[in-house]
Amino acid sequence: MAANRKKLMLPEEMAQVGWDLARQRDDIELVRYSDKIAQDAFHALLPTADGIALWAHPFTAADVEAASRLQVLSRIGVGYDSVDVAALTKRRIPLLIGGTANSVTVAEHALFFMLHLAKQGPAMHAFVRENRWSEKNSIEIFDLFEKTLLIIGLGKIGTRVCARALALEMRVLAYDPFIPEDAIRARGAVPAPDLDAALGEADFVTIHCPKKADTIGLINAARLKRMKRSAYLINTARGGIIDEPALYDALTSGGIAGAGLDVFAQEPTPADNPLLRAPNVIFAPHMAGVSRESLDRMAVTAVRNVFSVFDGRPNVENMVNKEVLA
Repeated sequence: MAANRKKLMLPEEMAQVGWDLARQRDDIELVRYSDKIAQDAFHALLPTADGIALWAHPFTAADVEAASRLQVLSRIGVGYDSVDVAALTKRRIPLLIGGTANSVTVAEHALFFMLHLAKQGPAMHAFVRENRWSEKNSIEIFDLFEKTLLIIGLGKIGTRVCARALALEMRVLAYDPFIPEDAIRARGAVPAPDLDAALGEADFVTIHCPKKADTIGLINAARLKRMKRSAYLINTARGGIIDEPALYDALTSGGIAGAGLDVFAQEPTPADNPLLRAPNVIFAPHMAGVSRESLDRMAVTAVRNVFSVFDGRPNVENMVNKEVLA
């Protein structure tokens, strides 16, 4: 048994393959905690932690201050809007995320939403289950073939959505101010530098950008009004990027045709959220990135990210705050 072992906090909800990988190191002591742990109990574990893997638990500036030995914070997943990145960076603590571990899963879910809406999945299911076959011609079903898809954010997930949409012979526009137009074209998409103009062309709009100060409320009332009345809006990124009251107004007034939402501004979303009663919307409980395979990939990636920092070879590709290396 190695002396002076580093302490690594891991959530018990993490997939077993992550635990199995972590246990292979005899120079690391594992500390188990629940993702549902009370904040004061979580806070009490921090002073002796050298590394922490987080599932959904937030990590605040006060947590950073309490974790006096912390060398690395690793997210089991790719979102990090619940982590105080500035506080970590101030202490030169790297934050690493899941890279491509769940990008395929989210991309498939975005396509699932699109196909479900285009093919009227819930209605067709009900017609058979409730013996309402005579009503089958009362709904309108359409193809994705030759429809225009606007992808907001052409990163690891958006790129995969693009590839799948092109395979369905859709026309793909991409809005991403951080990717050169030549790189967008190389991925098979048409650059859309003007988001407002592109919204008016799209039959589907799917969001794959991170939630940051400049993307909160990105899809607001004014931009919803630029969309076609026949268009659909998909969000598998983060709640808050879409203005929910504005979306409700657009759905109930016929401003857009429908939506697929995996995320909400508040989660779980309150039972009185008007969107739950809006027409032609399908929902998921923030599960777009979750599958049997992605849970394993995310767990393994999170643990390997910690190892990389402990071993002095940080995985820069998965690092959010690369400036800590300067």
